Amino acid sequence: MADAPVFIDPKLCKGCGKCVKGCGFGAISMVEAKGANKAGKLAVVDASACKACGACVKACPFKAISEVRQKVYGTENVESYRDIWVFAEQSGGTVAEVAYELLAKGLELKAQRGGGARLCAVLLGSSLPETAEKSLVAAGADVVYKVDAPELAEYEANVYVDAVSQLIVKHKPEVVLAGATAVGRAFFARVAVKVRTGLTADCTMLKVAETENKDTGVMQMLLHQTRPAFGGNIMATIMTPNHRPQMATVRPKVFKKAPSDPKRKGQVLVEALKLIAPQTKLVRKVKDPAAIDIAAHDILVSGGRGLKKEENFKLLFRLAELLGGEVSCSRACVDAGWCPVSRQVGQTGKTVAPRLYLCFGISGAIQHLEGIRGADTIIAVNSDPNAPIFGVADLGIVGDLFEILPALVKALEK
Repeated sequence: MADAPVFIDPKLCKGCGKCVKGCGFGAISMVEAKGANKAGKLAVVDASACKACGACVKACPFKAISEVRQKVYGTENVESYRDIWVFAEQSGGTVAEVAYELLAKGLELKAQRGGGARLCAVLLGSSLPETAEKSLVAAGADVVYKVDAPELAEYEANVYVDAVSQLIVKHKPEVVLAGATAVGRAFFARVAVKVRTGLTADCTMLKVAETENKDTGVMQMLLHQTRPAFGGNIMATIMTPNHRPQMATVRPKVFKKAPSDPKRKGQVLVEALKLIAPQTKLVRKVKDPAAIDIAAHDILVSGGRGLKKEENFKLLFRLAELLGGEVSCSRACVDAGWCPVSRQVGQTGKTVAPRLYLCFGISGAIQHLEGIRGADTIIAVNSDPNAPIFGVADLGIVGDLFEILPALVKALEK
């Protein structure tokens, strides 16, 4: 068919059927065509089923199949976009830790990108203290785009989307990063939609490298955005070759902060934007008494399904108290109702990077391992010697946690 992603030349097709076997989507079939070749058959493609994977092109020994190059519609003047931006989330004038972590990664990306790219921070708020912008410069920002307006006194997604979108249209950054926090998740995807580009969420790795644009064949410096996919069973690397900016979110604690340099010089540009009016009014802030920020602790004592019931978490709380740490858990414990979600570690919970991570009865599903890969030292206790957790643990103990955990608590109490 003329609108299919591949073209099958009837003059070259021999009717061998190898393309049918090579197609994993059932998009190619053989039809009767007397006199066309010795087999009397020709291959045809179903445009609606074809995924443009190119497997049939490789499978054909007679070079009868070729890819159809479609005209690519993307951002105009892609080459005019430059600079790497980090959204510097703040609350009460205090910049979130994830912003400094992203600036550290941004320094690496700037070096990889070259070409005069700058590392910039975007700071939104009202009556912002000077210390906020200075801390961003000290952390590596060459430029801080500061929007200080009454409309930004409290976070509201609509206003944040408006502000960041206006800045992107005006200054044309090549890369924009944000923390995958409650705020970042709530508005950042809407920014991507508004400026008509793509977004990769919850990235665990980022790098800039020269890469061929498969649509145009042109070599470009592209952001490689790697994140877990299919329930964490594979790692997918995603690129945005034809649209700008290239946008990604990263969970807190995935990257390490770089040392701050108070002597570092940078430029602060105050942007006067005409913003939409907020549609909500903050009446009162109520803190959830059960909410625990496990990512802020240097020592975590974590429990999994192997603890069998909620009552057994008492031993973990006692051990955490003795070590000066906090208790966390796997998703199985949250699903069972033993722990609140604020204590969950993993791909669907919190990403943590403690100095010491002790885990009891956690087998080590890939989603959990993704949440602890930033830990300095991991000690695991599990009765299964083949548990995946032992593949990442610095010290593994194969044994009954109901013997080991009480003994450890008793020893520390002495």
